[in-house]
Amino acid sequence: MRAVVHDKYGPPTVLRLEDVERPVPKDNQVLVKVHATTVNRSDCGWRTGKPFFARFFTGVRRPKHRILGGEFAGEIAAVGNSITEFKVGDRVFGDCGFGTHAEFVCARQEGLLAHQPAGMTFAEAAAVCDGAIIANSCLTSVELRGGSRLVVYGASGSIGSAAVQLARLSGAEITAVCNTKNLELVKSLGADHVIDYTQEDFTKNGEQYDVIFDAVGKHSFRRCRRSLKSGGTYIETDLGFMWHAPLLALLTRLTSLIGGKRVRFPLPKYTKETVILLKELIETGKYRAVIDRSYSLDQIVEATTYVETGQKTGNVVITVIETAPNAVTDEGKNA
Repeated sequence: MRAVVHDKYGPPTVLRLEDVERPVPKDNQVLVKVHATTVNRSDCGWRTGKPFFARFFTGVRRPKHRILGGEFAGEIAAVGNSITEFKVGDRVFGDCGFGTHAEFVCARQEGLLAHQPAGMTFAEAAAVCDGAIIANSCLTSVELRGGSRLVVYGASGSIGSAAVQLARLSGAEITAVCNTKNLELVKSLGADHVIDYTQEDFTKNGEQYDVIFDAVGKHSFRRCRRSLKSGGTYIETDLGFMWHAPLLALLTRLTSLIGGKRVRFPLPKYTKETVILLKELIETGKYRAVIDRSYSLDQIVEATTYVETGQKTGNVVITVIETAPNAVTDEGKNA
């Protein structure tokens, strides 16, 4: 099968397309024929091996996982002996951490795997899990309720666009901060107020909020502190790919002991239950995937380079089964 591999850490150009052996499912696994996957900032972090301490998890000298990619959507091609929930031909989606930048991947039945939502394309289904799971983990670390004032900074990214939609379910009053071109998008996702960060700094407008959720890791607790109400919470998401992650972990501990305005640095909770919840929300029209661009598998370097600009809207999808080879498309308003 074809797969994108890398044998050393480095820039996007270390990635290459190669023929590798097709995986064989274990008793508790299914073999998925991957129709679509994504490139996200986690993939970029694993590929660079930065900061260096991350390599203690991914391989000190060289990557343990040659094939990147966590999110996927596709059809089940084979099942292990103990599989009861799925059958060959089922359309599924989910996240298995590594290995989805390939034509086939194995996924555990009890892992982040669910039947694909009805009426959803493979590209849309592939773009659901990672951002939404991180956003959900962060939002459930605080008590949002009707009337809570929430800022989502970076509201048009993968995590931010998910956070706006999930926060809407709580009845919170949502202020979404993004760039000029995405103001209408975040309004359509459920934001009550929008701020164009190229024109206004929300930390200087005199408003105060119960929660400030930095979905892109470009602010700081110190900068946002005055914009928090007494007892308010600042949530960070970058989880170790940022140099200031140890400082945030310390702030989380200190602010929990001292009280007052707090920092939360929640670890993502990757669970099957969350994937099933997202499926239900999609099927009831309460959540949708946001897609910026689609690339083919052999355009992985271009796709990764674009993701690393930090300017993507929602998700960047990799179409593994091509309908128009070498085509790059901009999904526009679906983004």
